[in-house]
Amino acid sequence: MIIAIDGPAAAGKGTLARRVAEHLGLAYLDTGLLYRAVGYQLLEKGDDPENPELAEAAAQALDPAHFDNPALRTDDVANAASKVSAIPAVRAALLAFQRSFAANPPTGKNGVVLDGRDIGTVVCPEADAKLFVTASVEVRAERRLKELQERGEEAIHARVLQDMKERDARDSGRDVSPLFPADDAFVLDTSDLDADAVFAAALDYIQQQTRSG
Repeated sequence: MIIAIDGPAAAGKGTLARRVAEHLGLAYLDTGLLYRAVGYQLLEKGDDPENPELAEAAAQALDPAHFDNPALRTDDVANAASKVSAIPAVRAALLAFQRSFAANPPTGKNGVVLDGRDIGTVVCPEADAKLFVTASVEVRAERRLKELQERGEEAIHARVLQDMKERDARDSGRDVSPLFPADDAFVLDTSDLDADAVFAAALDYIQQQTRSG
């Protein structure tokens, strides 16, 4: 079983994907971590995340062992990830990693849940269930602000909101694998829903898809 969960930043797709994977006993991959790891490598070296050659080299040298680094969760790294993800060579380098994970789940798992920006449209268009999790940009900015403050990071609402809008524009407007729902995706707006309601709606949809499939 392959479940694809896409959506913009802070829509709740990561929380949902982890919960679905745990509930169904599937492996989970946060594909955004791949791009964050590439962006982090560049920032650590003082390199420009928008430099195609340097970004591609960082993507080619990606080490999954670094995915647990807490530094990957900072907003600076998130912005760098959005920039490197717009580079076609970076996306090409990471596509094989994602498809291999989907096709070869870890031992003991009967399927995978992948969340990202283009799972249902590019990485796994044959997925058994596709969800596009979204929310208004204002709600998502509030969520990201709270997340940053809970981690003890300095954050200003206006700056977080502006960063969110700029990231949305980059993700939706890039030439390669832009962010948009697959034609057959279930669009789930989480603006006015809590985590339990989101999970219930998603699980109901997934069960319908897998039964009909």
